[in-house]
Amino acid sequence: MTTSSAPRAEALPLWEQRFRAPRHTLPAWAKSAPERCVFVSDLDGIAQVYCWDRAAGTLRRVTDRPAGTQQCAIEASGEAVWWFDDAKGDEYGQWMRQPFTGGPDVPAVSLPGSYWPSGLAVGLDGHALLGCSTEDGTAVHLALPGGTTRLLYRHEEPAYAVDLSRSLDLAVIAHSERGDMWDLGVRILATADGTTVLDLDGGEGLLEAVGFSPVPGDDRLLLQQQRDDDHWDAVLVEPRTGERTELRLGLPGDVSVQWYQDARSLLVVHDHEARSALYRYDLADGRLEALPAPFGVIDHARTRPGGDAWLLSSSSARPPEFHGLLAEPGLPVSRPSPPVAAEVRDLWVDGPGGRIHALLNTPAAGTGPHPAVFLLHGGPDEQDQDSFDPVIAAWNDHGFAVVRVNYRGSTGYGRRWTEALRCRVGLTELEDVAAVRRWTVDHGVADPRRLIVSGWSWGGYLTLLALGTQPDDWALGLAGAPVADCAAAHRTAMEDIKALDRSLFGGSPDEVPERYRDASPLTYVDAVRAPVFISAGAHDARCPVEQTRDYADRLAGRGIPHGLHIYEAGHSLTDVDERVALFRRQLEFAKTHLPPAAP
Repeated sequence: MTTSSAPRAEALPLWEQRFRAPRHTLPAWAKSAPERCVFVSDLDGIAQVYCWDRAAGTLRRVTDRPAGTQQCAIEASGEAVWWFDDAKGDEYGQWMRQPFTGGPDVPAVSLPGSYWPSGLAVGLDGHALLGCSTEDGTAVHLALPGGTTRLLYRHEEPAYAVDLSRSLDLAVIAHSERGDMWDLGVRILATADGTTVLDLDGGEGLLEAVGFSPVPGDDRLLLQQQRDDDHWDAVLVEPRTGERTELRLGLPGDVSVQWYQDARSLLVVHDHEARSALYRYDLADGRLEALPAPFGVIDHARTRPGGDAWLLSSSSARPPEFHGLLAEPGLPVSRPSPPVAAEVRDLWVDGPGGRIHALLNTPAAGTGPHPAVFLLHGGPDEQDQDSFDPVIAAWNDHGFAVVRVNYRGSTGYGRRWTEALRCRVGLTELEDVAAVRRWTVDHGVADPRRLIVSGWSWGGYLTLLALGTQPDDWALGLAGAPVADCAAAHRTAMEDIKALDRSLFGGSPDEVPERYRDASPLTYVDAVRAPVFISAGAHDARCPVEQTRDYADRLAGRGIPHGLHIYEAGHSLTDVDERVALFRRQLEFAKTHLPPAAP
């Protein structure tokens, strides 16, 4: 195995120890061999796929790729692992297969050419449901034993493979045939020939397919539905009759539901106001029972045979922990415990679209006003939560407050809040950021002369847009993997991103050019006065790098102090050394260009 070149942990500053503590995804287990598991970890310095044999207590690395590996699955039999092979993180490639105990990598399915992955569901008896997206649209295939495939679905708009029934007779997909990536349809297909068994939609709400019952002979489909009242509930559907059973959970905010393995109850993860709670819903009597869960956020949960569930959870102060509800899984990964970080404080601020929830982490020393980093989340349909992030702790360690804003467009606060950004993409979110900024200044939390706006992906896009549309508000900008020119990025991005753009803006750049222009940071680049540091992936298929170079060139032409760092990866950084080096670059840029504190 290769290892990170980092020095010993005890020789590192606290902020770097947090960055270098190994991280891993929640292990997935083989349906017919649940002691065999697979997960992704940066244990050796770069995110790679690992096999874990619980019965033998052994751990084996599957991949060794310089750009890292981010997607994997395990066959139901436990005999082999699947992993996605792309070129330098560009997300365009093919699924590969390797025996669980080791051996050569071979293509998992016999499909020509490369594709963007669009969902994978592993079924019994060597079957799998596989979604593949290209510039010509999306195809969903049934993978058969031996790697041959049967085409079940094709459409020019994006679609996603969701699940196969235990009987292997039915498949469920999510599709955007209506042209709206925020309101996907659900279709159940016959695997024999791809004919439609049942079409489902959420009516006035949203509908998401979860999966078929895990019990043989039971083909019920579990779904989540968001209604007009902005609550997410569960729905059970009999595929062949269309009979629906609606399960009212009565929980505000977001929920995610999944089957317990005996199909008698559901595991419910409830996310509300930046924190999680855990429940068991009994299908026989409709009782919702609270389960013990650590304070903070449940990042992922997965039910196990025997009634157990595995959780990956964290809080702002507590690094991620992997544990079971009934018994400790005992993952054989040596992981030094990173130093704890500061607890988070909740802020509620009145804004132009309603009350805004923000999260505040302040440094241990001093009472303020502090220099502050407004760290804007990506998505846009994501949310900031009370979860562990070494970036936040690192800024706190260096004397900065960190403010995170769940602006309109964020999930967790109802459908109207999430979709409000469609009217004025980018500008709507920044109205909420401005309201929270004013609050922190007025209440002595943040020093108005020393404010940094920063973010990654959609947050990086908002960073550049804020510097041009709110030039008096910010002393410095740090934009990671951003969009700088919405129209140019659209034309060269992967197909799913193009479809999302059309949903957000109401059409393509050729159809609604003024909406792309109004939302583009490049439109306002001549108003930028603050120094800007930009980082971008050379192989990013979501936020292509060339339009970022063009933006940096415009800054250079105006003499604006700036930095442009192009890293050899895609949209995400999988290399721990690169993540550490990037934060150092950002910190040095901030120290160099941020105004000094007032005497």
